[in-house]
Amino acid sequence: MIASADAVVVGSGAFGASAAYHLARRGARVALLERGHLASQTSPRAAGLTSQIRATPSLTKLARRAVVKLAAFTDETSQPLRFTQSGALKIARTDRDGEQLGREIARGRAAGIEIDWVTIAEARRRLPILGERGIVAITWSPTDCNVEPSELPLGYCRAAEKLGAVLLPHTPAIGFEIGPGGVEGVRTPHGTIATRVVVDAAGAWSRIVAGRLGGALPVVPTRHQLLITEPIAGVGPEFPIARVIDANVYVRHERGGLMLGGYEPDPMQVDVGALPESFETADLPLDIEVLRRLAGSVSEQFPIFQDPAIRIAEHRGGLPTLTTDDRYLVGPLPGVPGAWVMSGCCVGGLSASPALGEAMAEWILDGAPALDLSEISTARFAGRELDEAELRERCRRAYATHYRSDPD
Repeated sequence: MIASADAVVVGSGAFGASAAYHLARRGARVALLERGHLASQTSPRAAGLTSQIRATPSLTKLARRAVVKLAAFTDETSQPLRFTQSGALKIARTDRDGEQLGREIARGRAAGIEIDWVTIAEARRRLPILGERGIVAITWSPTDCNVEPSELPLGYCRAAEKLGAVLLPHTPAIGFEIGPGGVEGVRTPHGTIATRVVVDAAGAWSRIVAGRLGGALPVVPTRHQLLITEPIAGVGPEFPIARVIDANVYVRHERGGLMLGGYEPDPMQVDVGALPESFETADLPLDIEVLRRLAGSVSEQFPIFQDPAIRIAEHRGGLPTLTTDDRYLVGPLPGVPGAWVMSGCCVGGLSASPALGEAMAEWILDGAPALDLSEISTARFAGRELDEAELRERCRRAYATHYRSDPD
């Protein structure tokens, strides 16, 4: 057990592990707490997709920085990461979504990200399993990528440890010492760690941790599922990511087969505070029928998933945290000096975690991040508390319209 630290990070998923690594890289003495095994909750159950063109220039710049760091991950950390720059197709099946793609092309070009229209024939040349029917428009982004999600947080943990960080699995933060000047320590079952800085990156438990710190987080843990098929002849890693906007469905290659996941209109929302202390994300009940319905909704574009010969090799799900505006939630915890937040992953946190961890370390140590994080700062919700029912409904809508940059 460590008696003191410059910073204590709570949670070893992609957000927490990246923050711990980047703080340690800057010379901070870091303790990383994890209630279970390291990097064992939602992050390894993610899809591992990137999408660089976001709703605003600032968010696009953040996503682009993340891809640069993912590409250089092994060189930077000396840890393995399966990184595939397969590119991505985005598919519109309505005129409205075609107009959205046009705006995304304009934003991408303004940011210097390669993106353009492609014909259905060109898209099928890149992704032979794509059907021809029901498509209005398609864009091609050649620099989007995918990674093996389990390797990223664990790699950051090990790299942080080599830089002197102390990793403490099976060590939950059960309370905090708060003095007149803010955070003074973190209580664990094994003793108290004196510190002036706490980073709440506890994933599905981040709201609970914030409450113990004396703050509030407007996030809702929401089940997200995906499936991976057994290997399929002709399917390879050169297959690009594909997303269908109105169906909120994604498809990509994985282990010689295909991954399919998506965002249903009525997702399961979970109050982890009402669950037993022993609950782990692995205990989350899953529902394959949700994925079958999503697959059915894109049967014209991806008829392969209707083939009865296709077998499911893996069905997994996690508990990403949603915000009402479907954007990350990072920065100082309002009203608690020394307390910081990395939450609201909104099912896209793993791919952004390299850039967000870097920015958080700059914010904590330098007083401000190099990137503009104002659009995802905790300050945007300060003084705007919602009752629980309204919070859940707004987060549900954000999840159900995840691929729309201008949801109703």
